[in-house]
Amino acid sequence: MTETGEMTYRRVHRASPELLFDCMTTPEHLTCFWGPAGTTTPLDGIVVDLRPGGTFETTMVGDDGGTYTMKATYAEVRRPERLVWIEPGVEGGMKTTITFRDLGDGRTEVVTHQTNVPAAYLSAEARAGFATSLDRFDAYLAGLNREDT
Repeated sequence: MTETGEMTYRRVHRASPELLFDCMTTPEHLTCFWGPAGTTTPLDGIVVDLRPGGTFETTMVGDDGGTYTMKATYAEVRRPERLVWIEPGVEGGMKTTITFRDLGDGRTEVVTHQTNVPAAYLSAEARAGFATSLDRFDAYLAGLNREDT
């Protein structure tokens, strides 16, 4: 049996829970930031069937041309508070839960909690890669906020 673990990431964004939820569930937004630094996720490589039992799929393309496809099934969709998907192809079915908590001052705390995370994803390098994807999301949101002003 392969060892698994858990990961939790917290970020506070200057945006509404609704906007953040929509960014995480709309292909036109996802293509702008999804994946770690050094990857892109073309729009035609994103599938979002936003309902429990629906498909969530992304195909990231690395700088070297290699591809990585993530296939998941939505387990819970509750706009704008909570989003849950399970990647059944990952050992044990890695589960990702994202919660959006309105802080009441124009900011939202986003908590990403993953369970049944394979050991390879728990390495310092993998965690750093995931952190760069959160940084890309921050940068994308900053651009959206500039457009609103």
